[in-house]
Amino acid sequence: MSIQPTEPVEEARLADLARLLTNRDRAIVADLGDHRVMTTHHLTALHFARTHPSRARRRLAFLHRLGVLDRFRPRLALGTAPWHWVLAAAGEHVYADIHELPEPAQRPGSRIRLAHSARLAHTLGLSACYTAFRTAERAAPGAALLRWRTEADCARRWGRHIRPDAYLLWAQDGRELGAFLEYDTGTERHAQLLRKIRGYTDHAAAYQRTTHVLFVVATRVRLANLAQVLAPHTGDRVDIHLTTETLLHQHGPAHPIWTPAPTPHEHLRLSAIGTHDH
Repeated sequence: MSIQPTEPVEEARLADLARLLTNRDRAIVADLGDHRVMTTHHLTALHFARTHPSRARRRLAFLHRLGVLDRFRPRLALGTAPWHWVLAAAGEHVYADIHELPEPAQRPGSRIRLAHSARLAHTLGLSACYTAFRTAERAAPGAALLRWRTEADCARRWGRHIRPDAYLLWAQDGRELGAFLEYDTGTERHAQLLRKIRGYTDHAAAYQRTTHVLFVVATRVRLANLAQVLAPHTGDRVDIHLTTETLLHQHGPAHPIWTPAPTPHEHLRLSAIGTHDH
């Protein structure tokens, strides 16, 4: 059976899919629907960690033949990019079924435009952050990602004051931390970032609680610069910590990789954030 990504998806074909798709397939669809685009590496880490990578590639190719997934490869100056996966027409219907939506929220084929989007790097970076947090559960005993809200979900819930890239609830060492995540590609000017912090300050005042913000940045130089800029704006209302992509992906979020903006030479676990003195 083959479902072309651009064709309307008939009820009979959806019924066939219901019999063909496994729970893991549906979990892949759920992640892709939430995060818009993921690479083969992301999906292998999330859903095929205990199997050979070739099994992941075969299954993703099978879902592509069914019209559940679509894929593209960005051009690189050197080397070859991995496949980048998005939901295809049938996948949009499966995603709607998972969330009990009356119809797909995305028009079939609309996600493939990400291949040429200026926000592709940012979207992929967020997918990589989610993958790092989710896979850390397996590597750190007693740690758990209890909740992850996407950029779109955050905008719907808190768009009045803030537009974070994600919200997470992390449990470790008997403590829980709720924090907003900012994935920084280095393109935003300091003035833009300070406007974001003012929004987080307003959010904290509205909810009468400390707002924790985690920045994931590209380089150590960027971390040092942002820590210096953001330190004066960290306090009882807004608590800011930073790490680099390299530390996040090499060591994992459960390790002491988080630097408080006011004390850039300190490194904390997530479970210690909110319990230490500035």
